[in-house]
Amino acid sequence: MAKKKSNKSLWLMLALIVVIVAVIFLLPAGETPKEAETQTESTTLVKAGDTAPDFTVELFDGSQVTLSSLRGKVVLLNFWATWCPPCRQELTRVQEEIIDRFAGKPFVFLPVSRGEKRETVASFREKTGYTFPMGLDSARTVYDRYASNYIPRNFLIDKEGKVVLATVGYDDGEFDDLIRTIEKTLEN
Repeated sequence: MAKKKSNKSLWLMLALIVVIVAVIFLLPAGETPKEAETQTESTTLVKAGDTAPDFTVELFDGSQVTLSSLRGKVVLLNFWATWCPPCRQELTRVQEEIIDRFAGKPFVFLPVSRGEKRETVASFREKTGYTFPMGLDSARTVYDRYASNYIPRNFLIDKEGKVVLATVGYDDGEFDDLIRTIEKTLEN
């Protein structure tokens, strides 16, 4: 009986070693901040100064919106996902600090769910109580025109359709800067 237990322990130890080796070889090596910034920049397909690529997206309520139909308004295009903690953190600030703040101005907040089904977004909206319009991009056709990786992403688009600001990720200071940039863009 001791021999069977010993063989079982040996197999478990061997399996554990294989898993550890696989993790070491498959996980990316630590990146310096500069390398991470370069990688993020390389995944951004549309940058400040570029004309925002046109698209049509279905909204959660079944209607559609085309970006070019919003010319004359400042648009904050936001790519997010329900599973993304920084996206969820950012969305908690949107209603009061973006939507309510710029209500009555020529401004549109256009959040687009990246790669998720309507049912997933519906469940998220029910849990969070969000009622503002949301675009659905389950096939990533809109997102893939703007970036190849990483969310949340914000593209601030001016009244003429030019990208004023492109951001990746979320932090409080950057969000505050985004609000100030929206204000300045609306003044122009």
